[in-house]
Parts: sequence; C-alpha cells; structure tokens
Amino acid sequence: MKPIPFENTWPYEKQMGDVYFTTCPYCSAENVLTNLSNNGLTRAKEGVKVRINLPCCHQTMVVLEADDDYFWTNESLRK
Repeated sequence: MKPIPFENTWPYEKQMGDVYFTTCPYCSAENVLTNLSNNGLTRAKEGVKVRINLPCCHQTMVVLEADDDYFWTNESLRK
C-alpha cells in the first residue's frame, strides 16, 4: 500500500474527551467541535475508516487512519 501523502492530513486537538479542529479544512471556521467520539478516535488510530461530519459547513471528512496529532484522509486538505 502506498503511504498517504502529508497533504492529506489535518491536525486535531483533544480536550476533555472532545475532538476539535483549530480551523476547519473546508471553510476555515475556528474552534470546530467534531462529532467524533472517543471510540471513533480509537478506531481511527487502529486504521478503521471513520467519517467526521463538520457542523460549520456540513462537509464530511473520511479519515483513513489517525495518530496522536493528525487525521490522515482520502483527499488533499492542504494547498
């Protein structure tokens, strides 16, 4: 399997069990609370594909895997 390019990553923050984006990769809204649960984050870290629905712009991010700092997605999020 080919490695996922860094352009397909987006950083996240976890605070008190909630997963946040400092800025939304689609609409640039700030401090976006995601719908991702602790169970979903654990599954993403195990390499199970999860979907994150963003309330600011109603986009859906498909996360292929995660580490402690970044979500690795199936689309380019950086310009």
